[in-house]
Parts: sequence; C-alpha cells; structure tokens
Amino acid sequence: MTDQRRLALDYASQHRVDFLNALKELAALPSVSTDEEHKADMQRTAAWVANRLKGLGISNVNIMPTGGHPVIYGEWLGAVGKPTVLVYGHYDVQPVDPIELWKTGPFTPTEIGENLYGRGVSDMKGQVMATLNALDAITHSGALPVNLKFLIEGEEEIGSPSLGKFIADHKDLLKADLCLNPDAGLIGKEYPTITYGLRGLAYFELRVYGPDHDLHSGLAGGIVHNPAQALAELIAIMHDQNGRVMLPGFYDRVRVLSAAEHEDFARLPTTDEDYRSDLGVRELWGEPEFTPAERTGARPTLEINGLLSGYTGKGQKTVLPAWAMAKISCRLVPDQDPNAVYTQLKQFLTAHAPKTIRWELDKFAGAPASITDLEQPGVKAIVAAFETVWGVKPYFKREGGSIPVVSQMQVMLGIESVLTGFGLPDDNLHAPNEKLHLPTWYRGIDTLIHFFFNL
Repeated sequence: MTDQRRLALDYASQHRVDFLNALKELAALPSVSTDEEHKADMQRTAAWVANRLKGLGISNVNIMPTGGHPVIYGEWLGAVGKPTVLVYGHYDVQPVDPIELWKTGPFTPTEIGENLYGRGVSDMKGQVMATLNALDAITHSGALPVNLKFLIEGEEEIGSPSLGKFIADHKDLLKADLCLNPDAGLIGKEYPTITYGLRGLAYFELRVYGPDHDLHSGLAGGIVHNPAQALAELIAIMHDQNGRVMLPGFYDRVRVLSAAEHEDFARLPTTDEDYRSDLGVRELWGEPEFTPAERTGARPTLEINGLLSGYTGKGQKTVLPAWAMAKISCRLVPDQDPNAVYTQLKQFLTAHAPKTIRWELDKFAGAPASITDLEQPGVKAIVAAFETVWGVKPYFKREGGSIPVVSQMQVMLGIESVLTGFGLPDDNLHAPNEKLHLPTWYRGIDTLIHFFFNL
C-alpha cells in the first residue's frame, strides 16, 4: 500500500464525524423533485453540492440549466495520462408521504443506534457523500490519482426527463473512460455487491370507458358492462397461473441465461425466507423455473401500479362508474424494446377487450435494460477494493429496478458504468423511516478510496 493511500485511509478514519455532519447538512435540504413547492429547495441543494465540489478543489463547477431541475457539472483533469472517471449522482429525493408513519422528522437527520434516519440518507445523498468524502480524504493526502468529471442531476426520482437531452447536448464535455455510479446497494452488510445488470422500464396508463356518465348500479347493473369489472377482467388475463406475461411476443427477445450466470445467481446468499421476510409476504410468486433473484433481476415483468374507479370515499354510494383506470409498468431485460412492449400491450387489448367498452392506452417513461462488461478495468478496480475492505470476493447481481442513465451513457457516451453503493435492503427507500447503516457507509468510503487508487 502506498503512503498516500494509507494517509487517505487514516484521514477518513479520523474525520468520520465531519463526514457524517456534512451528510446531515445535505439531507436536511428537502429536495423533492416532483413537488413544485420545493423548487427553491432544489436550487439550494444544487448550490450546496456545487460548493462542496469547489471545496474539494474541483474546477469548472457549474449549475447548468435543463428543461427541469439543474444539473451540477464539475471537473478536475490534472492527472495527465490517467483514466477519466465520470461520477454520476442525483441530489433529488422522493416525497415523504405518509408523514404520520415517520418516527423522526424526514428532513431532520437523526442518529438512532448505528443508523441515520431521514429522507435521502440512503437514496442517494449518502452515496454521493460517500464518494465526495473519499475524494476529500484523497485530496488531503496528495494529488488525485485519476481525472474526474461530475454529473449530478436533480430529476432521477421523476424518471430523469431532462437528462437524455443534457447528455446528448454535452457529449464532448462528458467524455470519459468510465462512469462511477453509486446508486445501487449491497445484498447485506457483510456481502459487498456489484450490480452488473439493470432492468429497463415501460410505463403505461390504461383507461377503460363504458357509459358516458356514472349510473345507478341498481338501475343499470346487469345490463351495462361495468368498466371497473372489465378492467379487472383484462388485468386478470395479463398473466398465466405461473406468472408469465401473456402479451404477444413479450418473451421473443429475452436473452437466455447462460450456465455461468445461473451459477452467479446461485451464489447469492439471499434465501427464499430472506425474500419473504424482507418483503412482508407469506409466499413468493412467479415463474417457478427461475429463482427469486433471477425473477427480479433477469426476467421481465408486468405489474399493476395503481387502480382507480368509481366511488372510493367513506360510506356507500351505489354507483356504476363510467370509467376505470390502471397504471401499468413493465420491467424489461436486455434486448427488449419499450416501444415494442407498447405495441404488444395494444395488440393484447385489441384481441381481448370486449365490445362493451372502449379503451385508451397512454405511454409514459421508457428505458432499455443495461448489462455491464465485468472485464472492464473499473469493475476490476472495485472488485479489488471490496476484497481489501470486506475481505471477501464481492457478489455480482442484476438489479430489478431501472437507472436510465446507465443505458444512456452506454449508448450516447460509449462508456460502461461501475454500479455499486452502500445502502442495505432494509433502508426503506422511497418509504417512511428511510435509513443508512453508518458502519457500512464508513466501509464504503474506504472502498471508494481504494477504488480510485486501484484505477
């Protein structure tokens, strides 16, 4: 181990309180990107992050406008002949509702035992700060060992609607050898994890219409096909009894898992009971020929995210509703096209919707899946870093969620992402009482110090 690396690790160990206080300061800013009432808070948060970058000696730091919330860019290019790492992050957070379920103030970061509670402490302000803290430690030990660029956006929690255009418009500015994206997490606190696959997303709203106005259910029931019932009937046949999606051609482009990939999935330490316990369900469901990890990481899905129809207030109202609506999302795997899935869903509805109703299908967000090359230097650097800090070979997993920027960087910038992070499965992401396990977070800072030196 070089003297500079040792000095950086010593600095990180000695300044944990300072690092934690900085995270608390950032997490106290209510940067809820979906709420117009927090627009000024978004600007304040962007300014905070920009100032933090400047404090690290990063040059050319700019808060750059987009069609929505701004992007923070910065760079340090003083490591001649060394790789350039584009660090990705986001400073926006999810809404806090339902507020009554929080045990602490969502924007009053609070330590309880080994955990820090507050909105965004794990997703992903804690991960951004782990990266900046690692760089802080390195800069206090000497020069940075690699070149750095930063792309920290404010719209990830609303689907990154402005990011694709920003990347396309600034390809030269964002040119790099690889991207470090710490917007993932660990399987468990003793299981260092590298995410090498992300599912894509196709999101729709389906509306079913019947009569031209709400009807009295006693007078019209039995002669009018209730749109709520018709919608439920359509939803019920979107899967077979084993959980397979019944859209025509849905699986035509789904890659077959290799024997090596099956072995990697089998190595993951998460058991069926772990899933049942973490998810709060009695039994798991889905394609029986695949393990739960394979179903959530390497198989496509169709899920109903919301239903709305008729009277939903207190008490009773005997109404036969004029319309019903469902929010539908499909998680996609490599080679599936969100636009093709839209066509498949329309074909399904054309074939199965009864003549007693009419329907409309709107398409919203869409992003392809992504797979990372495990032989790239960035992955090897983080593998070695995890082995040094955790003392074990990291686990490789495919994540069930979607991070559109990973595929955007592959397509637009031609660079692979190192996708990791130090959150845990029970961090309550997007839910009340979000938390960050601090001992794991400190180990994450050390891991990133090693990562940058390994490169």
